[in-house]
Amino acid sequence: MMLNIVNNEDEIVGQASREEVHLDGLLHREIHIYFVTLNRQIIFQHRAKDKETYPDLLDATVGGHVEIGDGYLDTAIKEAAEETGLKIDSQELIFINKTTNKSIDQSTGKINNAIRTSYLLIFDGDVSDLKIETGKALGFELWSLDKLADISDTDSNRFIPYILDFSRKELINFIDQYVSKNN
Repeated sequence: MMLNIVNNEDEIVGQASREEVHLDGLLHREIHIYFVTLNRQIIFQHRAKDKETYPDLLDATVGGHVEIGDGYLDTAIKEAAEETGLKIDSQELIFINKTTNKSIDQSTGKINNAIRTSYLLIFDGDVSDLKIETGKALGFELWSLDKLADISDTDSNRFIPYILDFSRKELINFIDQYVSKNN
C-alpha cells in the first residue's frame, strides 16, 4: 500500500510504501474513531499478535492510514466498516481533534509518525454486535471512563502508550460532554 507523505502543515510532499513509512518514520495521515457507550464506556480494539506495529495491544476502536486519494472523513467511514462491520454516516462522527504524534514501537522498532484526526461515535449497540476484522484484531474490550482515569500500571501496559495519554487527558472530558447530551 502506498501512502501520502506530508509536511507539518499536512500538505502532501511525496509518496512511500506503508513499510517505508514505518521503517523511516515518515510523516503520514491516520484516523482514529473512539466508540463510546451511553454508559460511559470506551470500546477498544485488541490488535492481532502479528500486527506490524504495536501487536497484541489495545488501540482506538477503529484506526487506519489515509490512503492516496482519500480524506480523513472518507477513511474513517471506510475503516469503521472494515474493522467493525458497521456502516456509519459522516453525521454520526464527532470531531475530537487533529494531532501530530511520533512514537517508536519498542517490540518491533517501527516508527509511527502521523498526523491523526480523531473522532467520537456514540454507540448504542452491544459490543458483541461488532464484527472483528479477521487477521487484524483479536476482539474488542469495554473500559469504563472511571477505570481509565485511575488505571493501574499493569493495565496501562496493555495499551499503545499514546492511546492512554490521549484518553486520560482529553477524551474523558470530551466524552462526558457528548454522552450527557445523548442520555
